[in-house]
Amino acid sequence: MADQKLELRICDETEQEMENGKTSANGFEYTAASTEGVGCCGWVLTILSYLVIGITLPFSLCFTLKVVQEYERAVIFRLGRLLPGGAKGPGIFFVVPCTDEYKKVDLRTMSFDVPPQEILSKDSVTVAVDAVIYFRIKNATASIVNVSNANASTRLLAATTLRNVLGTKTMAEILSDREHISHTMQSILDEASDPWGILVERVEIKDVRLPVQLQRAMAAEAEAAREARAKVIAAEGEQRAARALREAADVMGESSGAMQLRYLQTLNSISAEKNSTIIFPIPIEMMSTMYNKEKSSK
Repeated sequence: MADQKLELRICDETEQEMENGKTSANGFEYTAASTEGVGCCGWVLTILSYLVIGITLPFSLCFTLKVVQEYERAVIFRLGRLLPGGAKGPGIFFVVPCTDEYKKVDLRTMSFDVPPQEILSKDSVTVAVDAVIYFRIKNATASIVNVSNANASTRLLAATTLRNVLGTKTMAEILSDREHISHTMQSILDEASDPWGILVERVEIKDVRLPVQLQRAMAAEAEAAREARAKVIAAEGEQRAARALREAADVMGESSGAMQLRYLQTLNSISAEKNSTIIFPIPIEMMSTMYNKEKSSK
């Protein structure tokens, strides 16, 4: 019963707002302007303004006709009330100088740098992160009516969102998962700035600055890891070389003349270098005879 009463109350309030001239579009609520309820003073000012415009024609056209560019829109207020039909433009539109006030809104994509934010990551590491935000105004009326300064509000919201999002990430995630962080920030900013008529198109993490001591520690860790990998690779190479030498020794041991040929090949390679080293070759058979005699004496 309570839920039904609440729904009926909301419906009644909505119908009353529509009857009072309130317009709702994309979640934005603002009062649509009309000449109803402006009072006697409003009627008098409006009639006098049109009379002055008619009397001073064609000179009054210089003050009543305004032009906005293709990328601009004009939000017009008449006696403090928003004119029906939304923003005007692009092109020529008509204003009454004495009663109308208009504000131009630029619909082009704008960008700004988020100042470096000192953030404490999830693993208690202090980092300085800055970003760049690309956004544009998609609803000119909402950007004027619902917020006093849409650009400044978006800048402040981007700075706080950057701190909140990165505070839930570890340092490793901040350094390696920038694309996911950017998409998360974009969705949060777009949802928060939607009532202001702002569309956040892109968010990019520019730079992540680490403390000097942490940079040195990470550099030392990386250097130690590289040295460890180099030692492992050198050890594997020595192991393979030892296996190859053992296989070569086994092959040479099977043939009696293989060692003599290897010996002569070594002498040939040494003599080709044109050095002053004097080599006295000793026959392999003499060395093998001496080795056999020494072995038999033991």
